[in-house]
Amino acid sequence: MPLVRWIHLFFGIAWIGHLFYFNLVQVHAEKALGPDQKKVVVPNFRGRAIWWFRWGAMFTFVSGLLYIFLEELFVNRLHFRGWLSYGPDGRAAANMWILFGGLLGTIMWFNVWFVIWPRQRVIIASVAGLREKPAEFDRLVAVAAKFSKINFYLAAPMLFGMLGRSHFPITTSWGQAVAWWVGVLVVGVGIAVHVLMAAGRVGTEFTPKT
Repeated sequence: MPLVRWIHLFFGIAWIGHLFYFNLVQVHAEKALGPDQKKVVVPNFRGRAIWWFRWGAMFTFVSGLLYIFLEELFVNRLHFRGWLSYGPDGRAAANMWILFGGLLGTIMWFNVWFVIWPRQRVIIASVAGLREKPAEFDRLVAVAAKFSKINFYLAAPMLFGMLGRSHFPITTSWGQAVAWWVGVLVVGVGIAVHVLMAAGRVGTEFTPKT
């Protein structure tokens, strides 16, 4: 169990760290590059970073599921009994944050592997000159960027949920739980939007002035 937890933590840091890098640094830095520079920079930097990004997502997702199943089936042997129930034998109050964080994490994992990565694979190969640029290249870029932003917006609420099982309020009903979830989503997405808006203006003291 401790090993699975550390695997989950390590790859979670790799995944979310690269998500922040893509949205706060790379997307702005690449705007200053010309076509010849992009042929070198994009495959070497974005190509390497997206390897850690996608496999970080996969190992975080799989190790998280493995941890929950080991806990429920072999450690406490409760077999998910009472997970969704409030009341004397219910365990929903303790697990509401795991359900919330896990749901957001699953959405983010799906976006990485089935939306962002398939498009980035074509984009990077096209920029590197390894394949002909498709007619829908701009649309591929737009969709990949859109879903990367969606994942960035969901990251803080997801992390809040992952930590909430031990550190945040216990609810007494599903109505109260949903109210907390909505509040965390609104605040988390609001903060992320403001951070994303500021990202292009910070750390520019060393860039050439035009």
